Amino acid sequence: MSKYTAKYLEEKLAKELDAQYVQAVDESDGCGGKFSVVIVSDKFKGLKMLQKHRMVNSVLAEELKEIHAFSQKSYTPEEWEKVQQEKQ
Repeated sequence: MSKYTAKYLEEKLAKELDAQYVQAVDESDGCGGKFSVVIVSDKFKGLKMLQKHRMVNSVLAEELKEIHAFSQKSYTPEEWEKVQQEKQ
């Protein structure tokens, strides 16, 4: 069982990436080993998807040693706004 929670991941990512929005979901049925995250940050501006993912993975380097499944969607505020509009 992982010692990490969705709340912990949200707080760390928000702080380290100056994120405007972070949502982490524990999809592991309680073991804390599988998470999906959405992160919106200005720090992603000008970066390709792989660069964004590497940035997030470097922030969570220690945590990812214990988390066995991690998916992320990383957006700039402009990209996020577009995603939200498409949902309507």
